[in-house]
Amino acid sequence: MCSLALFPPPLPSGNTTLCESNNELLSGLNGEDTFQVTGHDVNYIILPFHHYWHDFLHFGGYHSCHNLWLACFVESGNTHLLACMCVHHFLLLIDSEDMIAEFSQVLNWPDCVVRAFAWHPHTDKFAVALLDDSIKIYNPKSATTPTLKHRLQRNVAALQWKPLCASGLAVACQSCILVWHVDPCSLSTRPSSGCAQVLSHPGHSPVTSISWSPSGSLLVSASPMDTAMMVWDVAAENCVPLQRVGGGGVTLLSWSPDGSHVLASTPSALFRVWETRMWTCERWPCIKGRCQSGCWSPDGSRLLFSVQGESVIYALTFTATPGFGPQAASVVADLSETTFNAQNGDIVVGGEIQNLAWDPKGERLAVLLKGRVCSFLFSAVWISLLFRTRTSPIFELLPCGFVQGESGDEPRLIQFHPNFQQGALLTVCWSSGKISHVPFYFLSARVPHFGFNGSPLPRPQERFNDFANQSLYTEMLS
Repeated sequence: MCSLALFPPPLPSGNTTLCESNNELLSGLNGEDTFQVTGHDVNYIILPFHHYWHDFLHFGGYHSCHNLWLACFVESGNTHLLACMCVHHFLLLIDSEDMIAEFSQVLNWPDCVVRAFAWHPHTDKFAVALLDDSIKIYNPKSATTPTLKHRLQRNVAALQWKPLCASGLAVACQSCILVWHVDPCSLSTRPSSGCAQVLSHPGHSPVTSISWSPSGSLLVSASPMDTAMMVWDVAAENCVPLQRVGGGGVTLLSWSPDGSHVLASTPSALFRVWETRMWTCERWPCIKGRCQSGCWSPDGSRLLFSVQGESVIYALTFTATPGFGPQAASVVADLSETTFNAQNGDIVVGGEIQNLAWDPKGERLAVLLKGRVCSFLFSAVWISLLFRTRTSPIFELLPCGFVQGESGDEPRLIQFHPNFQQGALLTVCWSSGKISHVPFYFLSARVPHFGFNGSPLPRPQERFNDFANQSLYTEMLS
């Protein structure tokens, strides 16, 4: 099992992670605009792209949720029926905004400048939902930045572009789902509200999670107040509810890349994995809390997930043969608090997991932790964790390092670019309103890599020898 003790120490305060080259994370001092890697007729300029909206938004006060859900669950004891009643009672006590904040994948969603982010699956454009409920679409090939606004577009919890489509963007809102159809060739900066389809169903609000099928033919949506997961035919604007007893609602959805399974988390200590051929499901109980986050391997055969209140990553492996699915989840990483020694004092890293993101090539896994995960003696640094992964012929999880931003800037949301050809590109949305894109270049992507002095960096095989005698997670073949 992999642990934080195997990681290299975090960067000193004032340093920012810029990129990865040949399995080594490279950094620069805060305020540096460019980072240059040269050698052997190669001259790459790696410029982290930053976008600021902090100054354009008006911040108001908000009332944080006092985690009544956790209290209800603890008081319920081991009786599942009573736990579900407590879940329902808890959801009736809080308003929609606090409910979204409780189940959002974004850390501290109520006061987050960027409330949702989504890369387009086939191009380099992305959509950003802001604190004022507006959505902006950025495309480096266009000088126009459309702004999407709608009277029903309130408390945006999630965004997702429709696969195999240039213009379809689904938006999870407080009372409905909006599906925008924005012509990428249009020069309009304020598309009409008539460009948005409205999908709603009685009792299905607030919508906290949405997920498209890989073919784009179906859209699933979830609400903590609705025990049914809705499967939408967007073109026909109708839906089919999928419902099972227990759980108290649905909070998180994730469709596997191969389209064979859908992860459906509930507010209680269980989650379901639906198979999409006959729409039957497997029920997976948790010990401590609900399934907080989950991500799929590129082939859809493996699910990594985290549980509320725990600091470990679990894995489930699925097969194509009916009746031969996983019997139990295995622990693949322990992210309990670990202390690193530094010149400025001890650095404490680790804790509960907020979000998991796995790059589409299956080679990098990013982890966002809750709370202050890295504290210096006199200052604070906020970081995200990064693992190297291998899914074939066996599953392996190797430590890579920490992704750090500017001093005092907290990571709130992480997502990988779905189609970055040179390796993997991690997008990090920060508390200041800045969005950073951190590239990870792989040798397998056939990109030359050199050090600052022009000499080749160590090959991955040589660096992996450093872990030869350490306890890493490797799935043994039977």
